[in-house]
Amino acid sequence: MTEYAHPEVLVSTEWVAQHLNDPDVRIVESDEDVLLYDTGHIPNAVKIDWVADLNDPIIRDYIGPREFEALCSKHGIGNDTLVVFYGDKNNWWACYAFWVFQLFGHTKAAVMNGGRTKWIAEGRELTREVPSFPPAEYHAPQRQDYKIRALRDQVMAHQAAGLPLIDVRSPGEFSGELLHMPDYPQEGTLRGGHIRGARNVPWARAANEDGTFKSVEELKAIYEGEAGLSPDQNVIVYCRIGERSSHTWFVLTYLLGYPNVRNYDGSWTEWGNIVGAPIER
Repeated sequence: MTEYAHPEVLVSTEWVAQHLNDPDVRIVESDEDVLLYDTGHIPNAVKIDWVADLNDPIIRDYIGPREFEALCSKHGIGNDTLVVFYGDKNNWWACYAFWVFQLFGHTKAAVMNGGRTKWIAEGRELTREVPSFPPAEYHAPQRQDYKIRALRDQVMAHQAAGLPLIDVRSPGEFSGELLHMPDYPQEGTLRGGHIRGARNVPWARAANEDGTFKSVEELKAIYEGEAGLSPDQNVIVYCRIGERSSHTWFVLTYLLGYPNVRNYDGSWTEWGNIVGAPIER
């Protein structure tokens, strides 16, 4: 993994196996299937529910600093704790949780390469025992949204200026043939298509069959050779609610070293439903 621009944000399954009881490390499972953790998880891993733990229950936004402090404290996470995320769907939601932690500037964070898929394929231990850790003291700053998050008006200006947008949804969603993610008909929008000028690079293309990330050479072939990106560009990525695009944000930011990538978490759920937003099919 040393070939990546920031290899420190990736750890192997073997590394995790060797640090299961490390007091300076907290292993976090974050899945699309919020019940999956209960069927068996990595020993000493805690669960962070992307719905109940990371999102504000009243407004469509993320939790604030005080709620983030409480979440970390509950799981024994201090400001100096290395938080290692893993999960299902090729670490799709692990990258999402990682991204939210970055909104609060928690840079001592990593992703377990390969996620649940690789851990289980290697026959490593799973448990249903839920760990308990002493509460930690955590001090959270105000969210640093402006660095890695794009809001609707910023996307409007970005699109109008002809700057690069990457739509990481499926080709059917991108073309407008589907109004929802494949197999998720309850999550449709009023309009199908994509943001005008966006290029389609489905998020899962960045992963190998075993859930690990592709090599730098393979990633550059996809994002630079095919999509025409370059590290000097200001890039916005999006999907449906910002979950799949957080995976692509992670790839571009940490594996390829792009310094200016933002995730539009409003994504197509917002853009496909608001008045006056230009689309293409």
